[in-house]
Amino acid sequence: MEDLFSKIDSDERSRKLLSVAGRVYRDSILISDLEPNERIIDNLADLDTIVKLFKLWGVTVVLTMGTFDLLHVGHARYARKARRHGSLLVIGLDDDQKARGRKGENRPAVPYDERSELLTYLRCADLVVRKSHDQSKWAMIKVVRPHVLIAVKGTYEPQELEDLKEFCGEIVVLERQAETSTSAKIRRMILDGADTFQKILATELPEFVVHLYERMKRE
Repeated sequence: MEDLFSKIDSDERSRKLLSVAGRVYRDSILISDLEPNERIIDNLADLDTIVKLFKLWGVTVVLTMGTFDLLHVGHARYARKARRHGSLLVIGLDDDQKARGRKGENRPAVPYDERSELLTYLRCADLVVRKSHDQSKWAMIKVVRPHVLIAVKGTYEPQELEDLKEFCGEIVVLERQAETSTSAKIRRMILDGADTFQKILATELPEFVVHLYERMKRE
């Protein structure tokens, strides 16, 4: 152990590793043992009460919303950047019917119950709230009245951003955080499946045709 401290005293890299170890240890202590369902809020009334408590405690509340279908690295980077703008990140998550309305009849690829639980495993996601298809426009924003609203570029028109300032302390617009997207992933899976089917068909079809021809001759 003495050798370790001597090394830390004399070596810059070891000092950096000491800093990393300290921060990792601190974060590991701070992570609570909350179950995923304890981080998931199903209605705006409960959200209203919780957010009011947070604000009473002096917490800077950050709100962002989306579908987060087929969770990928872009989603994780986006959530992390959003969380850096405050003390607590609330993620409004589209329910399945709302996701279908926004993304198309074949979406979401992953149902709400799974998407919401997956988000709770992100260290930067503090609360996940159901964004129901029957909520009125900007209902969640009006309930939370966040200190900071985070949006992906292109989500709101310029005039909408101006109108939203009535309900938000600050609005931050982020670029997409990865070249990949859920739609691109789904297209890739479909294309991969089609390629596989084509290869099987090319291999099996000639033999099938010959077999069918021979059978027709016999009958």
